Amino acid sequence: METKDYTETILSFIHEYKLLDYALKLAFALVILIVGLWLTKKIVKITQKLMDKRGVDITLQKFLGDLLSWALKILVFITAVSQVGVETTSFVAILGAAGLAVGLALQGSLANFAGGALIMIFKPFKVGDLIEAQGEIGVVKEIQIFVTKITSPGNKLVIVPNGTLSNGNIKNYTELGMLRVDLTFGVSYDADIKQTKEVLMEVLTSNDKVLKDPAPAVLVSELADSSVNFAVRPWATPADYWDVYFSTIEATKYALDKAGIEIPYPHQVEIKKEA
Repeated sequence: METKDYTETILSFIHEYKLLDYALKLAFALVILIVGLWLTKKIVKITQKLMDKRGVDITLQKFLGDLLSWALKILVFITAVSQVGVETTSFVAILGAAGLAVGLALQGSLANFAGGALIMIFKPFKVGDLIEAQGEIGVVKEIQIFVTKITSPGNKLVIVPNGTLSNGNIKNYTELGMLRVDLTFGVSYDADIKQTKEVLMEVLTSNDKVLKDPAPAVLVSELADSSVNFAVRPWATPADYWDVYFSTIEATKYALDKAGIEIPYPHQVEIKKEA
């Protein structure tokens, strides 16, 4: 009799508080959570494979994969919680408020994050390109989500925030495959212009690193106060730019001296007053 009363009490308790319904809902929520997380991994993996086939940048693949993974996980979690009976509207409101607070606290980081995404999507430059931006010039070593790392000509590592980088002017010296080296040399007014042009052109055409197409050019650019200035314009690949720049200056000095063409320089006149 006592056992029967005890059993009836338990059944009454279960019926009154709907524990069976709650247990079923909890089990269903766990199933949603487990299956949802499994599907999330599969979807992210398939998406990354598709991006890899389309040649999407590795860094962008990771970024988009992580973003998709977190978005799906949050969706699965909210769906699972709603099955237990939790009001998702208030839960979403709490998440939104938390996201707003975090966003205000990390404004600069979010701007860099957005800048990194824009750089990876529109690709104004890629790893290995020679660029000039934000007052810095160098070869792009690495593009991260928040910053871009550049190696300067002096082998210094420069870290530029992506927020300012994506909103400023960017000069990509590598994109078109060749660069014009702009040099100016001044010679005496007594020098023959035709001879000088021939000497300067010989310096350019004898340099193996100067491109034949586009052809180099030597032009009279200015009749200055004490010299006739020549614009010397060889073309080079980005990798050979500085070699062409410095070797042309050195070779020009030797060639002009050999041809007897004077390079004028400032003269100081000393006036002595007799006692």
